[in-house]
Amino acid sequence: MLALMLLASVASATSLSEYEPVAGRQVIQVAIPSVTRYEPREDNRAIQELYAGDELVGYAYQTLDFVQTPAYSGKPLNAMVVLDTEGEIKGARVIHHDEPILLIGIPEAKMHEFTDQYAGLKADQRVTVGGKSSERRVAVDGLSGATVTVMVINEVIMRTAHRVGGELGLVEGVGVGKRPPKAEVIKDSFRQRSWTELTGDGSIRRMLLTRGQVDDAFAGGPAEGFETAAPDQRDEPLIDLYTAYLDVPSIGRNLLGDRQYEWLMSELKEGEHAIAVLATGSYSFRGSGYVRGGIFDRLQIRQFGDTFNFRDLDYYRLSDVYLGDMPRLPEMAIFIIRQQYNFDPGEPWSLELTVKRQTGPLDSEFAVFPLEYQLPDKYYTRAEPELTQEEWLEEQPMWVQVWYQKQFQIIVVGFGIAVLLFILFFQDWLVQKPRMMRWVRHAFLTYTLFFIGWYALGQLSIVNVLTFVNSLISGFRWETFLIDPMLFILWSVVAGIVLLWGRAVYCGWLCPFGALQELTNEIARKLKVPQYTVPFAVHERLWAIKYIILLVLFGVSLESLATAERMAEVEPFKTAITLRFDRTWPFVTYALLLLAVNLFTRKVFCRYLCPLGAALALPSKLRVFDWLKRRKECGNPCRLCDHECEVQAIHPDGHINYMECHYCLDCQMTYFDDHKCPPLIVKRRGKRRGHNAPGHPEEIPVVQVN
Repeated sequence: MLALMLLASVASATSLSEYEPVAGRQVIQVAIPSVTRYEPREDNRAIQELYAGDELVGYAYQTLDFVQTPAYSGKPLNAMVVLDTEGEIKGARVIHHDEPILLIGIPEAKMHEFTDQYAGLKADQRVTVGGKSSERRVAVDGLSGATVTVMVINEVIMRTAHRVGGELGLVEGVGVGKRPPKAEVIKDSFRQRSWTELTGDGSIRRMLLTRGQVDDAFAGGPAEGFETAAPDQRDEPLIDLYTAYLDVPSIGRNLLGDRQYEWLMSELKEGEHAIAVLATGSYSFRGSGYVRGGIFDRLQIRQFGDTFNFRDLDYYRLSDVYLGDMPRLPEMAIFIIRQQYNFDPGEPWSLELTVKRQTGPLDSEFAVFPLEYQLPDKYYTRAEPELTQEEWLEEQPMWVQVWYQKQFQIIVVGFGIAVLLFILFFQDWLVQKPRMMRWVRHAFLTYTLFFIGWYALGQLSIVNVLTFVNSLISGFRWETFLIDPMLFILWSVVAGIVLLWGRAVYCGWLCPFGALQELTNEIARKLKVPQYTVPFAVHERLWAIKYIILLVLFGVSLESLATAERMAEVEPFKTAITLRFDRTWPFVTYALLLLAVNLFTRKVFCRYLCPLGAALALPSKLRVFDWLKRRKECGNPCRLCDHECEVQAIHPDGHINYMECHYCLDCQMTYFDDHKCPPLIVKRRGKRRGHNAPGHPEEIPVVQVN
């Protein structure tokens, strides 16, 4: 376990000052100041018992030892959680993460303020991020700009707290009311099967315990009644143990025979179950306690974290078996699991064999060896559990919970994408109504900025591209990308748009920072702020900068994705959109500087610096549609469109560079405007004056760029 690798000397009690990592030690000291030492718990060394002197005052553990839920970065985070002996969370803090928004962006102090809200909560409480508290749940305040991250933090803290608290008996673990409906054994079906077949499909399970395994469990000391094994004796069997669930006819009837099976079933009361335990070897599973007090002290059953032993009234000696190919097993018994234990035959359980070592006249040490058992699912049925919506949601993967909680954003962004597709498919009709088209475009850009960007935090980034490429190399997991529904939906849409129309549609319609630039530039124009056009020869060479930035980031990401994420701060998206300018002054100054330049020359960042735009431009050559219409007169003699193109995506020869186009449709409004497009003006005048008749050629008005 990863967390255990960070602990020093886990085999014995350790001073708190030696606890590693330092962050974990600090969490414990703040949570329970009286703690002076800790030691690992015998049955689960991932859990540390905390002592104030000789008094047990709490427990500590690291979440990574229990769950590995991927966060926004695609990697699991690790938190230290401290519980008291009453099952109350005394402290919780993230001690390691790879979240880009927290590495550079939101101060970690805010994340610690978020986790501080868990102090005082019970380990079995239902906790949600955001919303209002009720009798059935507790709501904690989220962290703006890191919604997915804090939902994962909440998931790992509360899930592990409930699990550890249940294992320690501090809170109800998998309680009766929370278990699935009990499995019902299929008793009207029987098939003749051999010992080999029953052991082969898991109907009968086996554990072979050697003398060397027992010696290792006691650090080389002998078990009760046995000397330490010599090197050539370590592989000798101490006990060869088998167990089987007998209620199933295809198991019990084959093993016991018809008569003995019918007798056993008649002995069982409602809610009771029977198992067989069979063994050979020098170690008896019955134990001396059975002789002394009627208790089988070497065997116990564990299920749902609960354990119970057998007494003499639960025991029947098994002397006759009816499987011809069965090995010789001189020690055989039938044990009855009584109704009060609420046993579920369809859930995993284990038969635990205890081996004792005497350490003094009155002191002993014990080692437990579990024989795991899972009844094959062909032998039982189970009714579908009746769950409330909240209970159903808790059982779902983390990404499903996030999608459920963001239904409103998903619906609205889906509607917005539908509107955008309508605009694209009916663009020829819309651009013939320039005033309406400009209103539609400005309204959509406002929606993109305020809803997709500032509200739903749907700003795509080059970091997403690098993470995707890295996942293809290191191991792709859908959960990594499904964890944020807005980004998943937008990237899915963008992937289709790039293949159909190129990068232009995203950059011109769906990018929140691009919308912010365009809207502020429009306001600047209304205020008569002078506009400056970059000479085309210079403009054409400045294009290369964003591709160089992309190559550098990609190369660095192959060595260190975390370093590439830090270098990706060349994008102002996190500052201007995700964090809404709530950041330290160097980042805010950089973003404001780009917006200030944009007031005089539209979208300077998009055109020359944006690595995301460069990444989307590369596959644009594979686009299916070329729906931006051109005339043979475009470029020579007419240059009206390339003069009006605000991002200078139209070359002087009249062709459109789709790798630089932002699909604003201004050129298309000119194309269909017979009062603005020179070829259409000629055509309209010719029709009105008859100049289109032979002998009356009309010269095309020439628009030159000074």
